[in-house]
Amino acid sequence: MNLNQITLPVNNMKQATEFYVLLGFLFIVDTPHYARFECPNGASFSLSLNEESFSNGATIYFENEDLDFWVEALISKGIEFKQLPTDQSYLWREAVLLDPSGNKIKLYHAGVNRLTPPWRVNLKSHYKLIKTIR
Repeated sequence: MNLNQITLPVNNMKQATEFYVLLGFLFIVDTPHYARFECPNGASFSLSLNEESFSNGATIYFENEDLDFWVEALISKGIEFKQLPTDQSYLWREAVLLDPSGNKIKLYHAGVNRLTPPWRVNLKSHYKLIKTIR
């Protein structure tokens, strides 16, 4: 199975859609209560208007091979970051920001370490576990 999309709650659709367009995503669905964006790799994510107060503990990640250039371009457009690109102990380079509704976003580059970090689970152990569960 594949992950299809993520839907984030927002409290102001106009501010949120303008923000994600500014980040560089293609705006493909526009309604007063729902918006959807396409990523360059064809994946999508959406926004859903939530007029009640909410607290979202999720973090959405967007990867770009040229993270530092992307962050500098966004800063020049007025985007504020909570953390500039920083090398992490888990071998990813990440920058952190919040969208206008407070959703946490990490812009990152992980390269091969996204799917094959040095500590990746041994596939033989994984399949043995699956057989045990079934």
